Amino acid sequence: MSGTPGHRTDSERLGNEVEGYLLWQARVREAEQRAEEFVRPLEWLTTSQRVEIEQRYVEDSLRRARRDLERIAARCRSLRAEYEARYRQLRHRCLALTLATCAGLGMLVTLLLRA
Repeated sequence: MSGTPGHRTDSERLGNEVEGYLLWQARVREAEQRAEEFVRPLEWLTTSQRVEIEQRYVEDSLRRARRDLERIAARCRSLRAEYEARYRQLRHRCLALTLATCAGLGMLVTLLLRA
């Protein structure tokens, strides 16, 4: 994708939203499967109890998954800010070194031409 960082095109944004939706739906299905596996050995449960436990299990799993994703997203934003600051600092250092080198070479050429 050729957009500049932080300036995504509509198609990139849509692609990210679709990908996020599909990943979340996979997470939901995984939680539902795990809930079914959890209650399967509990044969003494009534159907309504089984359904309630499955629902609570899914809700808890998804709540935990959301918290994990929010924590990961916060860490990603933090790392991005840190790397952008370091990159900016590196650019300034490179510019200063380039300017100092050019000034030094200019002075050297001037001294050589006068000699």
